[in-house]
Amino acid sequence: MWQADLLIVIGSFLAMEAVAWLTHKYIMHGLLWQLHEDHHKKNPSSFFEKNDYFFLIFAIPGIICLATGMYTSLTFLLFIGLGITLYGIAYFFVHDIFIHQRFKILRNSDNIYLRGIRRAHKMHHKHLDKEDGECFGMLWVPVKYFTEAIKSRKANA
Repeated sequence: MWQADLLIVIGSFLAMEAVAWLTHKYIMHGLLWQLHEDHHKKNPSSFFEKNDYFFLIFAIPGIICLATGMYTSLTFLLFIGLGITLYGIAYFFVHDIFIHQRFKILRNSDNIYLRGIRRAHKMHHKHLDKEDGECFGMLWVPVKYFTEAIKSRKANA
């Protein structure tokens, strides 16, 4: 039975990348651009951004699923909540710590995957306005960025 629970956690985690991509493209770069704009046009004198509210917005479904799964017979919701929460943790480490270095813990990596993700995110941030964006995902980005990372590693070797 635990295998099914694990599949729910993994499936929820993977589904969150699609949710994040769709939300980033159509909500953050659309209806709620006012909250996301300061992420593209950073105020260097402030650690916090209005964009940080999205952390709470994304956490609410996870919390609801965790609580409902723990306190009702709908235990599958607990595992969905775990998948959502694990994605949030991954997002925090990859996006806030590794890519944007809001906490100076992990600066650089020679890992092709991490370099590809960082490059794709840089391409996303080259657009300062809500239109003409690209690379809205965090963990799944176009293969060309991994190819660029491989070429860059070979050129520097």
